Amino acid sequence: MESEFRQDPVTGRQVIIAPARDDRPHDFAGDLPRVNETFDPFLEGHEETTGPEVFAIRDQDSSPNTKGWRVRVVNNKYPAITPSDDIKSVAGLFARSTGFGVHEVIVECPHFETNLSRLSANHIGDVLLAYQQRLETHQQNPKLKHASLFKNKGALGGASLDHAHSQLIVTSEVTENVRLELDGARAYFEQHQRSVFGDIIHAELGSAERIVQDSENFVLLCPFASRFAYEMVIIPKQQICQFEQTEKDKLPELGEILKSALQKLETVLHDPPYNYIVHTAPFHSCDLPDFRWHIELFPRTTLIGGFEWSSGCIINSVSPEAAAQQLRDN
Repeated sequence: MESEFRQDPVTGRQVIIAPARDDRPHDFAGDLPRVNETFDPFLEGHEETTGPEVFAIRDQDSSPNTKGWRVRVVNNKYPAITPSDDIKSVAGLFARSTGFGVHEVIVECPHFETNLSRLSANHIGDVLLAYQQRLETHQQNPKLKHASLFKNKGALGGASLDHAHSQLIVTSEVTENVRLELDGARAYFEQHQRSVFGDIIHAELGSAERIVQDSENFVLLCPFASRFAYEMVIIPKQQICQFEQTEKDKLPELGEILKSALQKLETVLHDPPYNYIVHTAPFHSCDLPDFRWHIELFPRTTLIGGFEWSSGCIINSVSPEAAAQQLRDN
């Protein structure tokens, strides 16, 4: 296969698919070595080390900040952003504003486990339920506009602790990447009177070459303009713009397909570092007909080089068609 420029149908972002580079040295090299941790603050029984929980899914006969929980949410002890009653902004050439927001950690299980994929699909459904609950809570704050839900796995993925956890950052601003997707989805809808995400699902199911898994309510696929080798995305078949609007009885099914995606990635790439990101519409979006929430999952198999930084165009050495075939087979 020759190299190709490909354009993302939502954002218009370009990538280069360059399969001739897939046997370069250092590709898919694994994670950085980690120092063995002697103390796990997220372990059940260590609740006092994390600060008080803001939400937990726990046994009915258990009390807050004690044992008996399955998923636990606490404020990040080293937040990237914090709530403040004194919000200031400065316009002009060097525009800036107070970094108002909330930064939370979702501890995904009470026992030590590095891989979310090793938990049951129902337990992963509980993690997703915790995501929803926190989004619903923060949506009530009129100062907050958008939530970024993400998981870092491994040192190269940005995780500072090995115990399985994810994070939520809720801000008073809608960030650039979110605006890019929202604007792209809106432009497509205005031109075609259809959701770009619905058209992607229809086209991908029709060809099946980039489909990894298809369930009743969700599709798992390798995007046409994948930026990263073995990148995957989960898209709901129903037109829902906010993750928290997803019916709760569908979360176990979503847990199944997320678990399957992670297992496939770990098998093909031998337990790589990775990130996944829940893309959801800003709060108070009023059922957008064009944008659809989705989960992007990408392994951290290579480093970004000079061309990518200078051009903004990422080179991917594994075509999504080849990646999907390998992932389907595992």
